[in-house]
Amino acid sequence: MSDVDRPGGGRGTGPLLLGVRHHGPGSARAVRAALEETGPEIVLIEGPPEANDLIPLAADEAMRPPVALLAHAVDEPGRSAFWPLAEFSPEWVAIRWALEHGVPARFIDLPATHSLAWGREGETDGVNKEGTADEGDDGERATGAGADGEVRIDPLGALAEAAGYDDAERWWEDVVEHRGVGEERDDALAPFTALEEAMTALREEHGSGGRDPAPDPVPGSPVAPGRDLVREAYMRLRIREAQREFGGGVAVVCGAWHVPALRRRVTVAADRALLKGLPKVKADMTWVPWTHRRLSRFSGYGAGIDAPGWYGHLFGAVDRPVERWMTKVAGLLRAEDRIVSSAHVIEAVRLADTLAAMRGRPLPGLGETTDAVRAVMCEGSDVPLALVHDRLVVGDVLGEVPAAAPAVPLQRDLARTQRRLRLKPEAAERELELDLRKETDGERSRLLHRLRLLAVNWGQPTASYGSTGTFRETWRLHWEPELSVRVAEAGIWGTTVRAAATAKAEADAVAAQGLADVTELAERCLLAALPEALPTVMRILADRAALDSDVGHLAQALPALVRSLRYGDVRGTGTAALAEVAAGLAERILVGLPPACAGLDADAAEAMRRHLDAVHGAVGLLGDVPAPGHGDLRARWAAVLRTLATRDTVPGVIRGRSVRLLLDDGELAQNEAARQMGLVLSSPGTAPADAAAWIEGFVGGSGGGLLLVHDERLLGLVDAWLTGVPAETFTDVLPLLRRTFSAYESGVRRTLGELVRRGPGAPNGSAATGFGAPGFAPGLDSGRADAVLPVVRLLLGLDEDTRSGEGDGGDARAGLVGTAR
Repeated sequence: MSDVDRPGGGRGTGPLLLGVRHHGPGSARAVRAALEETGPEIVLIEGPPEANDLIPLAADEAMRPPVALLAHAVDEPGRSAFWPLAEFSPEWVAIRWALEHGVPARFIDLPATHSLAWGREGETDGVNKEGTADEGDDGERATGAGADGEVRIDPLGALAEAAGYDDAERWWEDVVEHRGVGEERDDALAPFTALEEAMTALREEHGSGGRDPAPDPVPGSPVAPGRDLVREAYMRLRIREAQREFGGGVAVVCGAWHVPALRRRVTVAADRALLKGLPKVKADMTWVPWTHRRLSRFSGYGAGIDAPGWYGHLFGAVDRPVERWMTKVAGLLRAEDRIVSSAHVIEAVRLADTLAAMRGRPLPGLGETTDAVRAVMCEGSDVPLALVHDRLVVGDVLGEVPAAAPAVPLQRDLARTQRRLRLKPEAAERELELDLRKETDGERSRLLHRLRLLAVNWGQPTASYGSTGTFRETWRLHWEPELSVRVAEAGIWGTTVRAAATAKAEADAVAAQGLADVTELAERCLLAALPEALPTVMRILADRAALDSDVGHLAQALPALVRSLRYGDVRGTGTAALAEVAAGLAERILVGLPPACAGLDADAAEAMRRHLDAVHGAVGLLGDVPAPGHGDLRARWAAVLRTLATRDTVPGVIRGRSVRLLLDDGELAQNEAARQMGLVLSSPGTAPADAAAWIEGFVGGSGGGLLLVHDERLLGLVDAWLTGVPAETFTDVLPLLRRTFSAYESGVRRTLGELVRRGPGAPNGSAATGFGAPGFAPGLDSGRADAVLPVVRLLLGLDEDTRSGEGDGGDARAGLVGTAR
């Protein structure tokens, strides 16, 4: 009989098999106690053996869990797997114990070179969508269907159900995390013996538990062995090797589900037969930071614990865990300006103890403490309780790895740049305000933009509040462990962030499908300050622009290109080539837009109206850029808008928008705009739907409602037309009008309603004087208006010369109005 199969392993010459729950603080404490009591000569741990050389780094002072072992295929970095470890993980405790006592430690699970290749072959239980290997399964994930359709059991759930519990987490807390002292105090191996007996019974009842095609496949049979059977065969072989080398002083830390299989009587030949013909890839491995939030998902070492922050607290609290937890909660709520006193803490602890006693639990668990916090500190509200759950129960702890850990050159360059710019990765989401006029902030911006080009989305740009200038940027930063994989993938493009981003931008430009994609890429290259990539991007941009005859595509491309021209002043980037291409693009749009707007249906007309707005803004910016051919762009664009406004074949929404844009730019007098509207709305040949579309184009969007508020003539035209629409066509135009007016702010809609209610014949009919409306006087009260002039002058910062009109209130008011304008 093999030593592996000897009953009572750990008591005689056989190995000490310590079955654990991965990321279980109770298991971690029990492992430490068992190792202290038995003092093995070597510790074997479930994990990829390629990481054996990385184990000494766990003793480095700069290594702070949670961390993870990251394995990735050298030729395909995106094919990767993680093995996360927290401070309260039994595997981490075993590693630390071995390093502190000078005892060898080794990983004995199936090598990553096989597990990564297995996933590439299409196995459903290999590398999952998040790039995390489903290794070390000990029953912590929910019951579900296996790869072959067989139902997978949840071992902890089955044991909890047998014990009369409807919640596996609560059963685990009662049996393991809250295990009392008493008789088990003198026997550190007692919990492992009990758990092994339970898992043995489960595997006798359920076989592989749905994890493999067959409980015990015959080598050479048509049915391929499942992953767990192969892994367990490999682990048995490694245990035998350690026993031959160290005798009986071998301790094995693995998922409790595997313990019965590791103690089974299996010949060496049978185990080796299961390992024949396994696929292989060349794999590389390193340590990477991990987060508590990632531990709360199902991945790696059977992760998926609901409360990593709570588990970390249980593991770290030397005594009075409930009292210490309530103090943490109180500190968090106080930091959020909630009134929480010491009396609240005392009362919450008492309530948690009472709830535990009423529910027959040895100590308060997470459920009892949560209920007590809700009732006492949150006053029954789930809003602050959600904050407690997010910040403490789960938490945003981000681990750290030492600089000596292996890394691809790109990762090292990124780490150096982060340190130099004092831009530390953090698990918690935070906002970063950058002033691009400052050198450090400018470099931070370039780094974040370059990483986005490499699909390393550490930062997401957001709207800046309080400033609309191009010198300010706002980023939302959030570091996820998966970004380490993205960095490894991006390593194929270069050894530094700048070189990699340049090469990636050039490749993306060649592969871009549309003109708008290339112009967007040019904009991103300018934001990232990649002048080496711009010649390639600009050459492809010029070629695509010359070949693309679709005015819609050209209109989509121009705004991004023109926005890029504004970065030259702030970022010091040359934009002469961009200005030339932008001028050519604008020229083609000016020529092709009128015929492209003819004969469009409603959807196409609405899309073209959006293009019209975008081109209008782009031409306004482009006219300010000193470059050949830009001087008369605005005048020529105004001529195009006049053509669109008066051409009958152009849809109403585009004609109305053209009139509005001309009015906004001062190219059309208000009387002329009213005349144009009157012609459209009063012409008997204009269909009601087309007239409604014209109104939508003219007064839709921002500022349209204020036009009607302050120009009662325009409002009267719309009102007269609307009241004259025949009943049979009213339902056709109503959706268009509803869409137009529902976009206005509530105050604008209320004012328009009041003006329409009064009717057109009321005296002083402008919205500003509003005779007959509550709160409005029939005329201007000059005395009250003059009283505020000194304050207005102070706010406007007027000099003494401007104040010379004080004696004449009317002149002073006129001067203030002119100055404000």
